[in-house]
Amino acid sequence: MPSARLAPDAAAFYAAQSAFSDPNGLAPLYAGLPDDPAQLARTARDLVVHRLEGEPFRHVIPQDRLHNDAETRYLDDILRIIIERDDAPLTQPREVGDRFVGVCRDFALLHCSFLRHAGIPARLRSGFAAYLGSDGFHADHVVTEYWDNERGWLLADPQLADPLVIDTWKVDFDPMDVPRDRFLVAGKAWQAIRAGDADPKTFGLHLPEEGPLFGEWFVAHDIRIDLAALNKVETLLWDTWGTGAGGDREMTDAICELYDQASLVVCDDVPFDAARKLFAENEGLRTPKTVLSLAPFNGPSEVTLR
Repeated sequence: MPSARLAPDAAAFYAAQSAFSDPNGLAPLYAGLPDDPAQLARTARDLVVHRLEGEPFRHVIPQDRLHNDAETRYLDDILRIIIERDDAPLTQPREVGDRFVGVCRDFALLHCSFLRHAGIPARLRSGFAAYLGSDGFHADHVVTEYWDNERGWLLADPQLADPLVIDTWKVDFDPMDVPRDRFLVAGKAWQAIRAGDADPKTFGLHLPEEGPLFGEWFVAHDIRIDLAALNKVETLLWDTWGTGAGGDREMTDAICELYDQASLVVCDDVPFDAARKLFAENEGLRTPKTVLSLAPFNGPSEVTLR
């Protein structure tokens, strides 16, 4: 099989930690980690429980952890919470009650940090999963994209790196090689909607207390999140900013045209230089220093990033 090739500047960029993925002073905790992507996904999975997984894991998640753990933006702070609850090596699976209570982004950020530590280029991808349910809804989701020297960029869902979770969702594919028609990166979802091949009402998120959020504006939001992650700014999924952030009423023809162009960058085959340029030069898409965080449980607040 021919080897894939990644440009040296892109390889170096995605193999280095970001401000969000860097363990900083807790890097010694990584000393015993494996260097296999699948093993690293399982390691990340065994340190975190999704805040909606109480029932399948037969665990009642304490309300303070349910509301607050996933508000932790930075990997070093996530690690502090993990080792405060159990200071065993990271390779030792935690009891469910001792795990960090997160969301998809947290599994992916931890996995991405481990991969970068091992020298493997990796990045978060924001988009929509067709496999988290059977009703045709495409759920807002984040996965890891990592570089394989034989096959190129592959999507991995570390949240699925547990047989119980695979069985719960009836997953029929390798979590380390998520089919790209089962997880649509944000730009690909936007293109399908704009072409009339997909219903915007089937792309979004079911919030615990407010019901579903969906539509073109939501997919545009994910484009901003995905573009930021491609530039190693791995924000919380409910951090908001920029053009079109006010909802469907703001999605004018001119704004839709902006996202038509952005969708050509936040796609499956990302043009690295274009992703860097678009983020650097477009103020309506670039993550500002202060974002509005619409925390699902704790309500909105302005947050200044590191």
